[in-house]
Amino acid sequence: MGRCVIIMSLMMLLMSSRFTEGIWLNLPSTGTKCVSEEILNNVVVVADYVIIDEQGHASPTVSAKVTSPYGNNLYHKENVTHGQFAFTTTEIGNYVACFWVDGNHQSATLNLDWKIGIAAKDWDSVAKQEHIEGVELEFRKLESAVESIHQNLLYLKNREAEMREVSEKTNARVAWLSIMSLSVGIVASLFQVWHLKRYFQKRKLI
Repeated sequence: MGRCVIIMSLMMLLMSSRFTEGIWLNLPSTGTKCVSEEILNNVVVVADYVIIDEQGHASPTVSAKVTSPYGNNLYHKENVTHGQFAFTTTEIGNYVACFWVDGNHQSATLNLDWKIGIAAKDWDSVAKQEHIEGVELEFRKLESAVESIHQNLLYLKNREAEMREVSEKTNARVAWLSIMSLSVGIVASLFQVWHLKRYFQKRKLI
């Protein structure tokens, strides 16, 4: 029963990754619209974008730019109505794709089909190259899904460990700061008592 639940969960994950709808962006006549995705290292990314002509007029052209988490330029095109970019990630973090309308055109609607990891893999080519089909192909997809889940869990585990370490260091610093503040307050109070005592003694009030 437990294995069946796991297999069904993996199938749902695989189906959701295969049939994810594209992103619709309303690009203003001036300004830039960006989308970002946090992606692990060594992951395949494939994306297609196209300007949607809704009014029957000539489609405006746009510029597209994709940058890595460290600011490296992965893709840059200008004066286009459609295009595709593909790359394999070499850095962990947020990958950003930005689009803007060229010249003095009116606003435009852009459809972006962004596929990552399993969804970006060409399973038809894999089936032809390895001569597999049917159930064997589906299990191959499940195997890739399990590997992807495993990598994500390892990444989340490492992130949790890093955040825990930062939290512990921050708590230790706060504790030392509290101790130092308390010590300074005690010393200042003792100094005030000593100063007042000397003052009263000079005035022969005590």
